[in-house]
Amino acid sequence: MFGIKVGKTTLLVSMLAVIGLIPLQAAAECKFVSTKAGNAPLTIKVTDKDTPESKEFLETCINPYTKKFVADPEAAKAGKKLFGYYSCTQCHGGNAGGQTGPSITDDTWQYAKHGTDKGMFETIAGGSDAGMPAWHGQIAGNDELLKTDEILKIIGWLRASFKGSGEKTWLK
Repeated sequence: MFGIKVGKTTLLVSMLAVIGLIPLQAAAECKFVSTKAGNAPLTIKVTDKDTPESKEFLETCINPYTKKFVADPEAAKAGKKLFGYYSCTQCHGGNAGGQTGPSITDDTWQYAKHGTDKGMFETIAGGSDAGMPAWHGQIAGNDELLKTDEILKIIGWLRASFKGSGEKTWLK
């Protein structure tokens, strides 16, 4: 009798997994790739100083600030403040419309991956071959540079400041 119950339970769980109602394995963490040539893995680890929003992003690749900042321009000012504080304005201009570096508020992306928050994060965190340095403290080996949460807030503000006519893939 016990063997029949175990068999039925195993069969039921297997069928639910096959049709996708329960996962076959635990969800994997978000995997980042460098924007630089070769697309090497970009390793950013959760630290004890990370905010819950940072931890969520590092697990899911979804920036919790994006939709919040797009809906609330007042909250988005936190990202703009960081954009100025870390001198992003020197290359991208005061409102991120471009200067010596490209505009990052229109729909002409330097890299196609910038249509996602994950892709934008990878470029800001790890830099690019087009002159953008690595800004994430873990990647650059400099604790005085940006933390994950600060990059996410900057991206949220950039999305809230979008002036392009293209599809806003980051809001899906």
